[in-house]
Amino acid sequence: MKFKTLIGLAFSALVATSSMQALAHHSTTMFDREKVYTITGSVQEVQWTNPHVAIFILGTIKEGDSPSLWLMEMTSPGNLVRAGGWTRNVVKAGDKVVVDFSPLRNGTKGGALKKITLVDTGKFYTADIRAQESANLEERDQK
Repeated sequence: MKFKTLIGLAFSALVATSSMQALAHHSTTMFDREKVYTITGSVQEVQWTNPHVAIFILGTIKEGDSPSLWLMEMTSPGNLVRAGGWTRNVVKAGDKVVVDFSPLRNGTKGGALKKITLVDTGKFYTADIRAQESANLEERDQK
């Protein structure tokens, strides 16, 4: 009986520890989700890797400002593929883009990508799986 209790406690501790690590890793509190900024610029690099895809953009928020390098963080490659339309090559270095994002709370140049639009084609992608599945997303964005 004591052996089973010991095994049960060890298993519970393992599950609790794993859960805490997962929650800590996937926290998004560093982003100010109450704000949405728009940056216009060009893609410098795309890192299509787990656990989070990152896109580096040289651009500006205000017209006339000097371009700065911004880091846009997204979810995993698998989640982006499920979000609709994403592949490793849909956004490439050199692409001219407009990006809507939630900024980092600490004021550094970066944020959580919400939507990226390719200027040359007008094609857009979102990192939000639920929004991508919403009906009439294109019409809503053109208003």
